[in-house]
Amino acid sequence: MTSSFFSEFGLMWYLKELRKDEFRKFKEFLKQEPLHLGLQQIPWADVKKATREDLANLLVKHYEKQQAWDVTFIIFQKINRKDLCEKAKKEIAGHVKIYQAHIKEKFSEMWFRDSVTRIYDCFEKELIKKEHEYLEFLFAPKETRRQTVILRGIQGIGKTTLLVRLMLAWAEGTLYQQKFSYIFYFCCRELKQLTATSLAELVCRDWSNSLTPIGEITSEPERLLFIIDGFEELKYDLNEPESDLCSNWMEQRPIRVILSSLLRKKMLPESSLLIAAVPTYPQVIEDRLECPEIKTLSGFTEAERKMYFSHIFQDKSRGIKAFRFIRDNVQLFSMCQIPILCWVVCTCLKQEMERKKDLALTCRRTTSLYSSFVLNLFTPMGASCLDEQSQGLLKGLCSLAAEGMWNDTFVFNEEDLRRNGLVDSDIPALLGIKALYKCRHTENSYTFIHVCIQEFCAALFYFVKSHTNHPNPAVGPTKALLSAYLKKEKVHWIFLGCFMFGLLNEKEQQKLDAFFGYHLCQEEIQQTFQQHLWSVSESGHLQGQVDFLALCYCLFEMENEDFIHWAMDLFQEVHFFITDKVDLMVAAYCLKHCFALRKLCFSIQNVFEEEDTHTSTPDLKHLDLSGMTLSHSDVVLLCNALNNPACNIEKLLLASCGLSADDCEGFSEVLKRNAKLKLLNLSYNYLHKGLSLLCEALCHPACALQVLVLVCCYPRECCWGNLCDVLLCNKNLIHLDLSTNVLKSKDLKLLCEALKQPFCYLKSLWLGACKLTSACCEDLASVLTSHRTLKTLNLMGNALDRDGVLVLCAALRHPECRLRTLG
Repeated sequence: MTSSFFSEFGLMWYLKELRKDEFRKFKEFLKQEPLHLGLQQIPWADVKKATREDLANLLVKHYEKQQAWDVTFIIFQKINRKDLCEKAKKEIAGHVKIYQAHIKEKFSEMWFRDSVTRIYDCFEKELIKKEHEYLEFLFAPKETRRQTVILRGIQGIGKTTLLVRLMLAWAEGTLYQQKFSYIFYFCCRELKQLTATSLAELVCRDWSNSLTPIGEITSEPERLLFIIDGFEELKYDLNEPESDLCSNWMEQRPIRVILSSLLRKKMLPESSLLIAAVPTYPQVIEDRLECPEIKTLSGFTEAERKMYFSHIFQDKSRGIKAFRFIRDNVQLFSMCQIPILCWVVCTCLKQEMERKKDLALTCRRTTSLYSSFVLNLFTPMGASCLDEQSQGLLKGLCSLAAEGMWNDTFVFNEEDLRRNGLVDSDIPALLGIKALYKCRHTENSYTFIHVCIQEFCAALFYFVKSHTNHPNPAVGPTKALLSAYLKKEKVHWIFLGCFMFGLLNEKEQQKLDAFFGYHLCQEEIQQTFQQHLWSVSESGHLQGQVDFLALCYCLFEMENEDFIHWAMDLFQEVHFFITDKVDLMVAAYCLKHCFALRKLCFSIQNVFEEEDTHTSTPDLKHLDLSGMTLSHSDVVLLCNALNNPACNIEKLLLASCGLSADDCEGFSEVLKRNAKLKLLNLSYNYLHKGLSLLCEALCHPACALQVLVLVCCYPRECCWGNLCDVLLCNKNLIHLDLSTNVLKSKDLKLLCEALKQPFCYLKSLWLGACKLTSACCEDLASVLTSHRTLKTLNLMGNALDRDGVLVLCAALRHPECRLRTLG
């Protein structure tokens, strides 16, 4: 039997099922029935005045939980409510089993129904070993059981697919069995349709016709995992005042409050969270979450891409030819990391081969591949152009796409389709060719198979229709589109501007004219773009707002040498940030056309391989990479360079570089091997348990570091003891900055004990904004009167009241105090 079910919560729900007269009889029987079971009576005065909730509490208070239920069952039978006995016994037999059976059914159906492209038919729905290890790693045993993990990944990379497989693996008993009793999956696209609800209703819906299971579920909150999928859909920033949040999971509140209370640990704080979202959104909420761990999903590996190509192409030789063709195209091969886009590429190449088209032209640019894919959807095999009905469908689809891009809408109802000229009878055709697919969570709602397809159709809209004729006034003109795209005002506009320029390519113009059977309005759009770029070049203010790399991508897609040469000559100064090889290829393509350029500022990361990394600048003493996101492989390369005997770096600043605990292993080796490094700043990185490795290295006899800055590094509690060891063992360390880390009284006491030892040589200690209170001042004062080398102590940003300050002032007046600066 499920012991956690035997709580006052479960009893309360069944007592609430009794009518008023039945509840009165229940109390009467409670006078004698416990005696028959050898139990003590509950005082009648307490029973008589008790409400249903009070009586449940009394039963659990006076008897063992099993005994409380035994008494309840006997009385239920005596008052002719055997139905409640049977119902309770069934539920006692295991809410978990009922729930797991529901999860198996629901998520198995989702797996097969949602794979509209059948992209995962060549993979098992069960977790492969690599995925199993990855998911176990997400919630590996930690010192604290509760965890918050953000799973980042661009749209279509496979976040939801991984989570579906996670739910199935847990329900089938192969994952997290020792860690989580219940896992609840919330789809944000579905949640945003709700208004007021309670967390209890959310977790019990679909599988229980009452809230009875909530007693068992919440009895062990540390064994709960809540999965929030597609967080960006909600557009929440979790900035509600603390007073607006809710701790009662039974209370009905707006869905925004319920989710904020759960995510900010006001409700069920012991539970764990897994939040899946696109990379652009979690950064907004990280400060509101409790020590979030950031994990990134990278999509298909090269081997998985190759496997998928062989699955799509039944003709093995064609499959190999197509894969090799794509692998040689850096941009398209990178795109194939996203499973759904890998399907788009494979499907397009297969169609083009069957139509005897030149793959070199199809894969010339991203735009050329998307245009071939979309136009082929609407063109029957053997036909050279679109018939009138197909043109109408495509134009309606493009109108819908444009409206969605301007309104940040990616799920459409039937009214949206009708407004854009798509009638109900068109829907089966659009679903059949996989231009749209039906949303699984919202009835009669539809979405494009990927936002890139929506972006392409939105770009095509401006070539086949005019924005002035669009039924929605939010759809802007081409000039406004280009301006917003180059300023990156719309976070969801990833390729829209690129597709607009790409469709201006001469070969794309010929393709469109042939498909539609008439000449489209490309010249007018190109003239508008020229005018806008000219006006940008004439204004220093507008130039400062333009993302130059975004413009480079647009010009790369256009592939018009004369236009690119003209556009590049408009700029004398450019700035851009390169994060991968495609960025580098695109930037190089455009920069070779720059003849008027006078100043070039750029930053590159994640591009060069290890063999390209060497220490060739012996005079370089100071390296500041703060603010640049460094991947784990970047850190490995950096540490290898720092360990090179030719490296003379003395000051290394890596604040806000997205470093994690795993990166600390590399830096610990540097601290033990590089005696030239004197200053290390790792502030504003989530180092957590990795600090223990750094402390171990700092205690190494060969460590020569003098200055260590660890502002806001989220040390776990045991790390404070490790830092004490550093103070006692490291004779070179003279400055330590631990500001903006939560320092509890007991940990400060440990730190102060170490500081008072005669072999601690620290000269400067910063503890700003560490949430210290006046209760800590006695320990700090004892350091001031006994530490002979400490000259500077910074306590700014802590809530020290007058009494605490007086204690410190008294210590400063002590004849043994050597402190010169107290901040």
